[in-house]
Amino acid sequence: MEMLIAVGAGIAVLTGIGAGIGIGIATSGLVQAIARQPEASGKITPMFFVGAALAESTAIYGLVIAILLISKLG
Repeated sequence: MEMLIAVGAGIAVLTGIGAGIGIGIATSGLVQAIARQPEASGKITPMFFVGAALAESTAIYGLVIAILLISKLG
């Protein structure tokens, strides 16, 4: 059972990969949008930060789950 908990914790931490990819794609889109219409950067940037925060929250949830699972081991 302990091995399954450790594997589950490892899988939960992998959510950080998805968050990193998502934020990278969003940043790419932000830079392209600002390059096309620099005057719209004031409207685009806040929406980017909302999206980045949501993507990062999934990584934090994965980390919390991993920590909870690791605490079950000890």
